[in-house]
Amino acid sequence: MSTFSIFLVLIIIVAFLLILVIMVQNPKGGGLSSSFGGGGGQVVGGVKKTGDFLDKSTWTLATILIALILLSNLTLKNNSASAEDSKLLDEQRTERETTAPQQTDTPASPVDTTGAEQ
Repeated sequence: MSTFSIFLVLIIIVAFLLILVIMVQNPKGGGLSSSFGGGGGQVVGGVKKTGDFLDKSTWTLATILIALILLSNLTLKNNSASAEDSKLLDEQRTERETTAPQQTDTPASPVDTTGAEQ
């Protein structure tokens, strides 16, 4: 399993949790905090200010989601860059093999070292 796949699974889980937390909230002060019998400031079952907890968890999950998306983007670029590098190296290797100087059996023409014109 690649690093990008791991990030993708984590992104899906965090997005699902974020949807659940947002759906539990009610924008008019209802929702989970009022269903425990009053305003969000009451102590109910040891949980103080349920509305504040839901608000903080929303911001925390949103921050985690953004961080995971950015990190997955970095790993995706690194994976594609390494794949491109390997392709480029393969192309250069084959290019060198095809353009390598070939040895010929014909002798080189003699060079006139006297400098006289003929």
